[in-house]
Amino acid sequence: MANVLIIDDEVSICKLLTNLMRQMGHRAETAPSIREGLALAEASPHDVVFLDVHLPDGSGLEILPKIRTAPAAPEVIIMTAYGDANGAETAIKNGAWDYLQKPISSNQILLSLKRVFQYRDNLKTVQMPVVMIKHEGIVGSSPQILACLDLVAQAAGSDASVLISGETGTGKELFARAIHANSRRAMGNLVVVDCAALPETLLESTLFGHEKGSFTGADRTRDGLILQADGGILFLDEIGELSLSLQRRFLRVLEAHRFRPVGAGEERTSDFRAIAATNRNLEKMVQQNRFRQDLLFRLRSVAIELPPLRDRIGDIKELVLYHLTHLCELYSIKPKGFSPDFLDALSAYGWPGNVRELAHALERSLAASRQEPILFPKHLPDHIRIKLTQSMLKGNRPEVADKKPAGPSHFQGVFPLFQNFKAQVLEGAEKRYLENLLERTAGNISEASRQSGLGRTWLYRLLKKHRLLPSDIRKLSDEMDLKDHP
Repeated sequence: MANVLIIDDEVSICKLLTNLMRQMGHRAETAPSIREGLALAEASPHDVVFLDVHLPDGSGLEILPKIRTAPAAPEVIIMTAYGDANGAETAIKNGAWDYLQKPISSNQILLSLKRVFQYRDNLKTVQMPVVMIKHEGIVGSSPQILACLDLVAQAAGSDASVLISGETGTGKELFARAIHANSRRAMGNLVVVDCAALPETLLESTLFGHEKGSFTGADRTRDGLILQADGGILFLDEIGELSLSLQRRFLRVLEAHRFRPVGAGEERTSDFRAIAATNRNLEKMVQQNRFRQDLLFRLRSVAIELPPLRDRIGDIKELVLYHLTHLCELYSIKPKGFSPDFLDALSAYGWPGNVRELAHALERSLAASRQEPILFPKHLPDHIRIKLTQSMLKGNRPEVADKKPAGPSHFQGVFPLFQNFKAQVLEGAEKRYLENLLERTAGNISEASRQSGLGRTWLYRLLKKHRLLPSDIRKLSDEMDLKDHP
């Protein structure tokens, strides 16, 4: 008998699934909202969670990582009437078992459940060892980081090529070093190649090595980085910077582990493992004929996509504590504390440079504070304080600084009913979120749908509700409403 949780605000769907689960001999409970669904998921273990995308208090995709880390780590089956490619991508990347589009047939549900139970039964028959991996410098306990560390553990157990992608400053090299440290090649070299820093004329000889006299300045034979990585790992940072000609040559090296140094008459071999990193969209580069598709397939045996810092704000405090401790030890100064509004300011900033920018900002704050024992927002770099102030003046400031509940002195006239006050606050927050979303995506509805996790139809409705729809697409929204309500 399995425990099943159904998070959906459609009564008919809940009744259908509940009856079907009970007929199969399973226990089922339902929740009509994100808040109630999370409470049930965290209160007791479940084997399977059916999760709707569009719920009254938000998108189900937003809570998918939290549900996956709930007791018993339930498998999640996404259900939606507004299926789209971006939503499916988000769901799969966050660990969804299946992505079903309504109306859903009983056969679809039964087939998906059968596979889930078969998978979980297999897990019970295997004694899974507890794996403690080394991850020095990788800080955070958010679901996004834990999912990446799980992929590190998987990658460390094999010799497959790994592609680590993410924005600049997200820690791609740290994750490459974690894979190396936990793999059977830990005693071998981790050889780093910065593909963006080497000129084209030197990159080939740097990678493959060269013979004495093979070109002007080659006064002696040198081993290339590929040979230096023999028995270890070759880390190709910013792989997207390789020219097409060198991509072709390197593809052969990856497949055969054989290469010819510049000016050499014979090929040499190297038993290396490849890990590549990029902050570019290699799939888009393939479409533009700027990156070889076969090389992408060869490198992406294991893919790890690192989240930007703005998507894991919950890790800010851990990161601050870690880097402040490290910096104080580095500069031989007494440990420093920080005020609540210092942490609030860090949490409100967008961090385009990600963790690297945060570390530099903390170093600058330490320098600015001199002998003061506590860090305050005034110690932050000017460009961060300016951005936060400009955001506040535009009315986009996140509600993070004032943690105290509003008291009677905050209201004029008749004290409002709680429900009315809550509704007003939520309406205002919803509108500000949508305004920020449109600003970030330059009004691109497809991109706004992808970043927010909202289906296009639902997004149109919210934009129309708050009168944020541009006139040229307002008619389209009206047509969608007519289709949904014949």
